[in-house]
Amino acid sequence: MTNLLEQLRLYTVVVADTGEIQAIENFTPRDTTTNPSLITAAAQMPEYQNIVDDTLKQAREELGKKADTDIVVKLAIDWLAVAFGKKILDIIPGRVSTEVDARLSYDTQGTIEKARYLISQYEKAGIKKERILIKIASTWEGIKAAEILEKEGIHCNLTLLFGFHQAVACAEAGVTLISPFVGRILDWYKKTTGKDYIGAEDPGVQSVTEIYNYYKKFGYKTEVMGASFRNISEICELAGCDLLTISPKLLEQLSNTEEDLPRKLSPETALNLDIEQITIDKEIFEKMHKEDKMASEKLEEGIIGFTKALETLEQLLASRLARLEGDETLAHAVGDIFQVYDLDGDGFITREEWAGADAVFDALDINHDGRITPAEMASGLGAILYLANVS
Repeated sequence: MTNLLEQLRLYTVVVADTGEIQAIENFTPRDTTTNPSLITAAAQMPEYQNIVDDTLKQAREELGKKADTDIVVKLAIDWLAVAFGKKILDIIPGRVSTEVDARLSYDTQGTIEKARYLISQYEKAGIKKERILIKIASTWEGIKAAEILEKEGIHCNLTLLFGFHQAVACAEAGVTLISPFVGRILDWYKKTTGKDYIGAEDPGVQSVTEIYNYYKKFGYKTEVMGASFRNISEICELAGCDLLTISPKLLEQLSNTEEDLPRKLSPETALNLDIEQITIDKEIFEKMHKEDKMASEKLEEGIIGFTKALETLEQLLASRLARLEGDETLAHAVGDIFQVYDLDGDGFITREEWAGADAVFDALDINHDGRITPAEMASGLGAILYLANVS
């Protein structure tokens, strides 16, 4: 019997939820998806320091010595995302998702302009835009931006998707791919009801199943990529989904587990289901979003979390730039970054407080107790600052 990962690949495209090159090489996914918190973790590994340093130097040279540090860092982040994306695309045969600044989530025009810029930088690096997915939050404004971008041939990955109304709006907008967040939906229901959910009863699994069946029933071309998994059971329940983006930790568990994996989702099954088609406009979207407490809370929480992840990356790069330019005073310390996430001030960062990429939380949670301590943060996200201070 083959392992679960190999069986999963018979039904589903496996995507690596990581910006870490070694993990991508180990698990050979077709596609990858990345974001600022994943880049933050990868960028601090010694083997990638040259990429980070060279990007910061080039951004400074481009903008000049008098340019404010924050402007230099923002440009460097765009270039760094493209640099890591290009490096990843040298390994995989498919596509890489590159995220638009989460602070633009309610800004349609700002999102469009940022997406166009990122694509221009990829094309400047010799990468065809067909290999890039621009990752945008599934707000109404983000979906409308994606609709325009898709008409320009810029393909989009709509993320932070929790509600059925978001999924329908994305399909009607003709977006290339959506990323419903299975694990975060489960988190909300567990916290709200106090219940444990197993297998097909998992609310996140049920949400993705409903979306997948709806898309296949009515012939939408938008691909469904389940994301944010808490365990391999959720993944197995979605075998047959178009794509699944999986953290290195869970990819390893799948590859080390040998048992039968039946297909759970299929277009043939969906076509025979009795489902009513609906149409979504802005008024209906906002009404459904307000009524769906889980989706509205998790979307806002996700935008805040992605914003924090980007701000953390900005802080680290500002400190790195200061180091490179000989500034004796580093801009931030690990403790400052820790406090951004430790919302209740109890000295621990829980998964809920983190609200960033699940793969990064798993990597920082060294003892796997569901909490990140200052020491764990220091050994992970803070590594660059500690090395700078002792070197």
